[in-house]
Amino acid sequence: MVKLKNIAPLSTEYLESLGFVWHTDSDNTPYINDSLVVITEAEAEAYYEAGNELYEMFVEAGEHIVENNLFHEVGIPFNLVDLVKESWENEVHWHLYGRFDLAGGIDGKQIKLLEFNADTPTSLFETAIVQWAMLKQNNLDETYQFNSLYESLVDNFKRLVTLDESVEEFDERYEGWRFLFSSVKGNAEEENTVRLLQHIANEAGFDTEFAYIDEIEFSNDGISYNGEEYELWFKLIPWEDIALEEPDLALLLKNIVQNQKAIIFNPAYTLMFQSKAILKILWDLFPGHPLLLEASYEPLAGRKQVSKPIFGREGGSVSIIEPNGSVSSTIESEYASHALVYQEFYELPKDGSGASYQAGLFYAYESCGLGFRKGGDIIDNMSKFVGHVVE
Repeated sequence: MVKLKNIAPLSTEYLESLGFVWHTDSDNTPYINDSLVVITEAEAEAYYEAGNELYEMFVEAGEHIVENNLFHEVGIPFNLVDLVKESWENEVHWHLYGRFDLAGGIDGKQIKLLEFNADTPTSLFETAIVQWAMLKQNNLDETYQFNSLYESLVDNFKRLVTLDESVEEFDERYEGWRFLFSSVKGNAEEENTVRLLQHIANEAGFDTEFAYIDEIEFSNDGISYNGEEYELWFKLIPWEDIALEEPDLALLLKNIVQNQKAIIFNPAYTLMFQSKAILKILWDLFPGHPLLLEASYEPLAGRKQVSKPIFGREGGSVSIIEPNGSVSSTIESEYASHALVYQEFYELPKDGSGASYQAGLFYAYESCGLGFRKGGDIIDNMSKFVGHVVE
């Protein structure tokens, strides 16, 4: 059973003063839950260790995919394969941050990987800023969290220059480096998430600018906005969407990277990690590993399992399949055309009302921030964000 601590909710006015404007769901209910998940120091440490170990496993799986040319198997669009390989093989393409979705860990059950949002992870603002405010505004010690996400991102931005664990004595190397941050116009959540990252990059020492994607000029000579060339570009736009919907842009980005005109974040190789098809590769490489659930490209005969599209978000086109093959729960979405991966079912922790809790663990060079989503058996876009406190 999930242990909860009730708190006074943050007002919409206060949330908006932070820049957090997506505080109310489409059914007019608050998106931010008015309780905190209570975890122990030992549970926090277990999440930390799990994320670090999982990332090492993803790196090994990525190397396996590249060495064995398994790009088609994990759904990498053909027009991104060269870019994925280029970014994988050149150390300047640093993975800025990602978010593991995990089951277990707070109910006496083993932590299990559900998937890795490695390319365009959201819930950053909620995890780094909002849940800190939840403790502070309720007169709780805001340090009583597993949450160094903001500080870890500052350091990881510095590592884009140092390419080293150390982030000391780097200042002189920044001179002349310009960093452009972009999202799609009209999506407040994505824009403010990107602007938060821009703010963190400023704190790390970069000269930054923000532009919507349709305001940027791309050519084989680089990336420019308002007549200025940018050597670094962060986009909260999925690589698979660029490949499938903007093939000309995909070609330009490949040429830009290969010609060393700019570095793009998150790098193209994170699409291998983002693809849920890698869950099967991980199981092949680490069969029976305690952090993994069995996964296959074919249904698991006679087993309760979850089918999910290899590229999809917010539970779209995810189905829970019973041992007899019947579907007990599903969410219709535009992702239904993608290939499926089948993963062993693992029940999420529940509270007294029967609501399910899924952990989101951010990774930026190391595990660095924990938050939860509360919802039904399938966590979807109507699930609530729940902060946590370590007691």
